[in-house]
Amino acid sequence: MLNKIQRLGHIQKLMIAILHDAIMTILALVTSIALRFDGFNIEPEIKPFLLKFIILTPFIQVPLFYLMGVYKGVWRYSSTPDLIKVIKSSIIATGALYLNFYLLFRLDFIPRSLPILQALLLISFMGGGRLLYRIFRDSREYGAYVTKGRDKLLIIGAGNGGERLFREIRKDPSLNLHVIGFIDDSPAFRNRTIHGVPVMGTSQDLSRVIHETHVQKVYIAIPSASSKTIRSLYEQLKPFNLEIKVLPSMSKMLERDFKIQNLEKIKIEDLLGREEVIIDPDTMFHMLENQKVLVTGAGGSIGSELCNQLAYFNPSHLIALDISEYNCYELDKNLKSRFPNLKITTLVGDVRDLNSINSLIAKECPNVVFHAAAYKHVPLMEFNPFESCRTNIVGTENVAKSCIQNHVERFVLISTDKAVNPTNIMGTTKRVAELIIQNLKSESHNTKLMTVRFGNVLGSSGSVIPLFREQIKKGGPITLTHPEITRYFMSIPEASKLVIQAGAMGQGGEVFVLDMGSPVKILDLAKEMISLAGLQEDIDIKINVTGLRPGEKLYEEPLMKQESLLGTTHPKVLVSKARPVPIEFGVMLKHLKALNHQSDRNEYIKALNKMVPEYKPFISQKMVDETRTIQ
Repeated sequence: MLNKIQRLGHIQKLMIAILHDAIMTILALVTSIALRFDGFNIEPEIKPFLLKFIILTPFIQVPLFYLMGVYKGVWRYSSTPDLIKVIKSSIIATGALYLNFYLLFRLDFIPRSLPILQALLLISFMGGGRLLYRIFRDSREYGAYVTKGRDKLLIIGAGNGGERLFREIRKDPSLNLHVIGFIDDSPAFRNRTIHGVPVMGTSQDLSRVIHETHVQKVYIAIPSASSKTIRSLYEQLKPFNLEIKVLPSMSKMLERDFKIQNLEKIKIEDLLGREEVIIDPDTMFHMLENQKVLVTGAGGSIGSELCNQLAYFNPSHLIALDISEYNCYELDKNLKSRFPNLKITTLVGDVRDLNSINSLIAKECPNVVFHAAAYKHVPLMEFNPFESCRTNIVGTENVAKSCIQNHVERFVLISTDKAVNPTNIMGTTKRVAELIIQNLKSESHNTKLMTVRFGNVLGSSGSVIPLFREQIKKGGPITLTHPEITRYFMSIPEASKLVIQAGAMGQGGEVFVLDMGSPVKILDLAKEMISLAGLQEDIDIKINVTGLRPGEKLYEEPLMKQESLLGTTHPKVLVSKARPVPIEFGVMLKHLKALNHQSDRNEYIKALNKMVPEYKPFISQKMVDETRTIQ
């Protein structure tokens, strides 16, 4: 019978629902008459009127149910909002019924309590029918769900995330999952059940529960969980060789409908990430709301996430500039699908072209500019000093000077910790870019110029995590440049939020330094990624040490010796007390810009070294050999 109902079309199901409610309107009226008139002990002259009353009731009430949207709900998923709609509709329809009959027949023979009694019965009968159908469907599906042969699943988190996950699993028998219990640390769930499934303990009971139940899978359903919590749970689950999946973060959950497919295997980003960034939205709205915002390098990892974060603060116009046509296409498509009401202009352009940048900023007149355009790959830039200088130095100067010339309110340069005591061309060019912004402060009377410096971002293009992931996918080996190498890591959304926060706080001339937490040993990261892939080091995947690459440091530093950090109003945004820019900086910059493609690499190193005395070029035999190969 149930299968036949499921195969019916929409119109057929609608007609069944209408017929059910029509019968319920008659039944509610007849029952209320029977109760009020002592079992149909009715005077003969009243009976004809009551018969008309009974016949006409469904023709008055059911159309009102339809107009009030009662039939838009799906009985299978009847819930509190549907019940509220039934209550409102029953009261209004009953009132309309008696108003019509009062106008026609005055209703002197009808007791005043009858409409109240009828409305209550109508709510009970209509709501009860829907509830019984849902219970029937749930019991049928639940009965199929708990049959033997399914994979035993333990859900960590008995809150909203866990409950919704359980319902999704129960609705889809094809998942072949049997939820045997929940784990939750909240005292409110102790010795309780969720849809008849027990909460079996807290995270401290995890090992015991797994031993007792022999589960094959564990799903972590805590969208608000910090990486510290995820790591703690993962360390407890790791010895059992189970399939472990995790719900995405709360911010991602809000961006899309909840589906079982939202679950993902634990990634290294889940373990390395830190507590969710708390920002001050008031300062950000003050800077961005109803303002024009330009992002250069908008198609890159940081630039694209900056655009996504900026869009939430309701700018009047978001202008995204990138040199890559493909990056522009992808960014434009994604932004317009996520923010259809936001005015977005995506442009292909080159920050190294001064005339083009001047023309763009003069035409669009942005209020705020975030300059993310840069070359950042350390070894590549060692052999492309001209391109590195043109983009990271000349490009920055072009955009900053155009902002000053066109009275842009704020300019934010995105820099890197590789600019601190650099051993490579890329880091040195970014340090020169920082000095340019400091040097231009005296020329900038209307534009607040500032720099934000941070370390590696998790999963950015060209970074170590995507490289290791690809190497593991191919069966190895993982190539590690040095067993003692360490790096600071920050998630792309975290870095982007803090960049905007710093930009909103700046008054001009600051070098902001983001708190990167503790450094991570890359060897440990590689081992963890092998483990997360369900593989074993040396048996499935080998780790080969290849030696430091040209310009690569064992560790990064957030500050130079001459700098010191001061606190700000945000705990994760610090400001560096930077040293003064040399008087002869302008002359040295002019000399550097005079170098071209034909200039020897050593000329660039000498010119950069004069501008950044702490620059210590890294030279290795491997680098010498590679240089000879290129020549």
